[in-house]
Amino acid sequence: MSFYDTPRNRRLRTDYEAMKQLKDQSTILEFQAFGDPPERYLFTFRGKGLMRKSSTEPVELAEVHRVEVRLGIDYPRSRPDLQWLTQIYHPNISAVGAVCLGGYSTNWTPSLGLDELNTMLWDMVRYANYDPKSAYNYEAGRWCESQTQWDFPVDPRPIRDKIGQTVGDNVVTLEIVNPTPTKEAPPITPEVVEEDIMVIDDQTRPEPPPRPARPRDEDILIIE
Repeated sequence: MSFYDTPRNRRLRTDYEAMKQLKDQSTILEFQAFGDPPERYLFTFRGKGLMRKSSTEPVELAEVHRVEVRLGIDYPRSRPDLQWLTQIYHPNISAVGAVCLGGYSTNWTPSLGLDELNTMLWDMVRYANYDPKSAYNYEAGRWCESQTQWDFPVDPRPIRDKIGQTVGDNVVTLEIVNPTPTKEAPPITPEVVEEDIMVIDDQTRPEPPPRPARPRDEDILIIE
């Protein structure tokens, strides 16, 4: 086994391919990868989260969220090192950017890929995933248990938000116009008299042509 063909390096490359696939399925995620294979990432989530500049100021929306991820020499046997870089107000993210992943913080699962980790982080950003009982930020934990200003999650989109979207190319507009004038009918300006929209679903299949009727017995000529 060469230096570059180790189990860890194969896993790093697998994670990188999974991250590229996730990016193709998301309008929310952007990322930068560093190393060959990548051992450090910068994740950027573009969507609604919450921040609070100080305890005397109100909680407000934040639209851009960045996390640095470092994969140590024991990865994937040990969890990645996470550092939140932008301001965020969340019970499970400390004021200095330490991130609590719940049970994964103490019992990391090596099979958990970076794409799945991104799903967890984005769900934390949008308050689809939070635990005030295991708070890194106790003030945010108390706040989210009693606040009534925001409905959670503050952003309804899953990270793979491109999946299931309606593709514009499968919408066809049918226009029925007045017929061409004849001798019996004076010329008129063509105009749309009816407009229908037909959505072609991927599951749509053309109806099979009718089977020809079988001939009756009296139509059969038997030559002996």
